[in-house]
Amino acid sequence: MPSSAPIDVEPNASRPQPSARRVPPAPPPREKPLGGLGLLKALRTNPITIWTRRHFDEPIVLRDTIIGPMCVVSDPVAIKHVLVDNAGNYRKGVLQTRVLRPGLGNGLLTAEGESWRSQRRALAPVFTPRLIASFQPAMASVAASLTTRWGELADRTPIDAAREMTHVTLEVLERTIFSDGLASEPATLAQAITRYLDTLGRVHPFDALDLPDWLPRFGRGGGKEALAIFNRAVETIMARRRELLARGEEAPRDLLTFLLEAHMAENGLAPDEVRANIATFIAAGHETTANTLSWSLFLLAFAPEWRERLEKEIDALCGDADLASFAIDRLIITKAVIEEALRLYPPAASMTRQPIGEDEVAGHKVDRRTRVVISPWVLHRHRRLWDEPERFDPSRFLPEARQRIDRFAYLPFGAGPRICIGAGFALQEAIILLAAITRCFRLDLAPLHEVRPVQRVTLRPQGGLPMILRRR
Repeated sequence: MPSSAPIDVEPNASRPQPSARRVPPAPPPREKPLGGLGLLKALRTNPITIWTRRHFDEPIVLRDTIIGPMCVVSDPVAIKHVLVDNAGNYRKGVLQTRVLRPGLGNGLLTAEGESWRSQRRALAPVFTPRLIASFQPAMASVAASLTTRWGELADRTPIDAAREMTHVTLEVLERTIFSDGLASEPATLAQAITRYLDTLGRVHPFDALDLPDWLPRFGRGGGKEALAIFNRAVETIMARRRELLARGEEAPRDLLTFLLEAHMAENGLAPDEVRANIATFIAAGHETTANTLSWSLFLLAFAPEWRERLEKEIDALCGDADLASFAIDRLIITKAVIEEALRLYPPAASMTRQPIGEDEVAGHKVDRRTRVVISPWVLHRHRRLWDEPERFDPSRFLPEARQRIDRFAYLPFGAGPRICIGAGFALQEAIILLAAITRCFRLDLAPLHEVRPVQRVTLRPQGGLPMILRRR
């Protein structure tokens, strides 16, 4: 496979620097748009490399491309129009669903119309603020297990922080919304999900060109094998819980029970919708939080002055407190660090909508052939919306500044009816885990490793995140 386009960063830019004004690594904006073959190659290798300077400077950029007309929207008013005011006129882009459906089926991320509405209604009771708060002890328990395990390692042990965060977020799912377990070792399941995203999760040129499904997509064999491991785990999870319910035994009141009860209810979820949402919450649910934590740890090592501020907050407020009952809303700097990591490295780097009927977006006509693209990667770094947007600066999200951020200029979890249903769950989980790690450890970047963001459905550090674990 072709490698990702080279990233032009200053020497050693991915290692901690004394100046807070240095910027973390990102592909430089292109001076000119890519031609047809170049665009297909970049979409295949790393889609965040396609953007030009115009995209980061102008509110709307329209262009005819080899994959059809594209309208890239970075104007908050226009984004609100597409995602909220006229959301009924837009469906998810075909390319997104083609990439996601082989693994996730017709779940919340890919469903449309009445199927999506019925699923959203069925799942809404699981993600109320009160129920999410009830998961805090389980999340804290997983965090404690992680720090205990790390505490048994020798000081200055090298670890892959990205892999560690993948494992720990799977354990959170196992303790919260799949209480019977995940029917597979977290390490095995994590490896299968990563392989799936690295292969089937890449944009194939045939998909970008909207060619028929019967044409073979070469280069996806390894992904299909990983997908089979993942699918077996999902089927085992469902079968095990069904057997429990069939015996009349009391089942945990978790997401899995809600899904199966929604299936059995009149006009409830179809069997394929139950399976699809289990797959969605295992694959996409843990992946986004794992990447958020990985980027947070990287940025704290990159900007040690912010790591010191975070440590002071954790030491002053948490001390030896039990995170199972701690009021995590007091951790203002911790949350700000996570939100700034979500700004610079949003888990979903782009969203595509296609009009069902003709519409006007910021004075520009769009029709059903147009791909309306809202890219958090571009939006969060847009020069009209942010001061020094490339710089890591969590102070943007401290209370006095947070209220000045336009709701539709910051979209780590989307917006409108299709906003991520698990956003509150993910943010609570990330705060607890980052607080627990910071209380006990410092992680420094491994020497000679260059950190590069790469988009594979979600935005992840290419090749993992080697770091050196040190006790505080």
